[in-house]
This record gives sequence, structure tokens and C-alpha cells, in this order.
Amino acid sequence: MTQQAEQGSTDQDRTDAALARLAEFRDGRTRAVVGPRGNLALVNTQWITGDPAVGQPVWGVPGLWAPVPAGVSGLALTVAASEGITVDGDVVDGSVLVAGLDAMQPSSIRFSDTLTGTVIAGEDGGYALRVWDAASEGIRDFGRIDAFPYAPNWVVEARFTPIPGRREVSIAHLQDEGRTRQRALPGEITFTRDGIDYNLVAFEDGPSLLLVFADATNGVSTYSVGRFLRVSPEGDGTIRLDFNRAYLPPCAFSYNFNCPIAPAQNRLTIPIEAGERMVLAADGTPLHD
Repeated sequence: MTQQAEQGSTDQDRTDAALARLAEFRDGRTRAVVGPRGNLALVNTQWITGDPAVGQPVWGVPGLWAPVPAGVSGLALTVAASEGITVDGDVVDGSVLVAGLDAMQPSSIRFSDTLTGTVIAGEDGGYALRVWDAASEGIRDFGRIDAFPYAPNWVVEARFTPIPGRREVSIAHLQDEGRTRQRALPGEITFTRDGIDYNLVAFEDGPSLLLVFADATNGVSTYSVGRFLRVSPEGDGTIRLDFNRAYLPPCAFSYNFNCPIAPAQNRLTIPIEAGERMVLAADGTPLHD
């Protein structure tokens, strides 16, 4: 075999390996979004702000839900045993504390064979009940996550530069009516493409950084709000942006999620034709715009 042929074989092997990894990633994404608590299963997110002495109803499930004293995680649920709600495996008859996901031991809530619940904490100290339906309309109507073909030119080698001290960025969310939330920035991501320098920001989200970005494909060939990409810088400051792994935010699957909107410097004017495009129903039409 000639050196040129060997090089061609090596390049093809790399491409085949990248395609296999991407196929595995996309299969995992599909399995996740149709799961009992996947993005398509979320049917309600309701913030509980009523009088603690009275409680308030939540759409789609029984009982009255009320705030609890400051410093206590979760919500108070009052319901009759005949409704069949279980919290941590026990049928509720009267009142019980339902611990939030921020508690040391979050409560598990089951309303029926398909309906479950979780209690989430807000940044203002409030709590909301999320209701998940393993047989939701979204799961029933789901067809597939449409995506661009693999684009090796959108695997970008970039640079991560830590930001000394504490710098924050204002992040707007779809349902916050113009209000913004401050997120700490551990560093900036820079790369050059076609002679143009780009400077992006990503914030900490679990063990990795979350890059929330928009580009010229939004509202044209991809979901209008934008997309996400998880990235992890190496110890030497290099960081790989594989936009083939760009994925749709949860709000592309259910309107009951309140997704962050890309900050100004992450709104690119170029089209990034890589990664997930939009959620399609079984009939091939977009599930959400």
C-alpha cells in the first residue's frame, strides 16, 4: 500500500469512528427524550405561590399544594387517600412535605401508572411542581429529532481562557418576560473561522460547561430559539467545539420548560449547519417552531 493510500485509509477510519460515535450520541438522545421523565414527558410546570394556609390546585393532578417556611426544601401537599397519590412509596392521607430536588433526599411522587412528579427550586427561593406523563401527547406524536449530516468542518479547535475573579453574564429566559438572571462565567472561548475571530461565553452546568448559542439557521432550518453544546476545556486551555453534537434545548420538546436564550455575544451571524435541527412529529411536521 502506498503512503497516500495509507493516509486515505487512516482518514477514512477516523471519519468512520466519528460517525459511529455520533450515531451513538443521537440514539442516546432519542431514548432520553421519550423516557418517563424525558423532555417530551413534561406536561406541566406550576409555581406554587398561594396562601400556605389554603394551598392551590395544580393542573392535571389532585390535591392542594402550598409553600413551606423559608429554609425548608419543597412543598406541602394535602390530599385524601382516595386520590391514590404516593410520596416516597406511601399513600398520602392528609398533609405531607414533598422535598424538592435541592434536598438531601428529594421526594418521589407518583399520581398514577404514567404520571409522576418532581419539585424544583427557583432562584428566588420558591418551588414548583413538575408533572411528567410517560404516555404524554408529545411522546405519542413524536417522530424523530432531525439533524444535519456529519460535518467534519464544524469540529472546531478553540481556546479557553479563565476569567479571574467573578464575572457574570445576564441570561434571559423564554418565559421570564424580559427579566434576566445572572450566571457566573468561568472563562471565555475563542476561535477563528474564515479569518473572523469569535469570542463566546459558556457557564457551569454540572460537570461541564454549557454553551447556549444562536446562529443564522435559527428559524430557517433549525429551532428558532437556538441550541446547546456541552464542552469541557483541557488542562492546557484547548477546547474542542464539536457542533455535530449541538442539541436542541428542552423547550423545543415541551413548552413547559423555560429555556435560556443565547447572550448577545453567542448570537452568531453565520450558519452552523451541524447538529440537531428540530423535533419532528410522526407525520414529518415540526413539533414546535
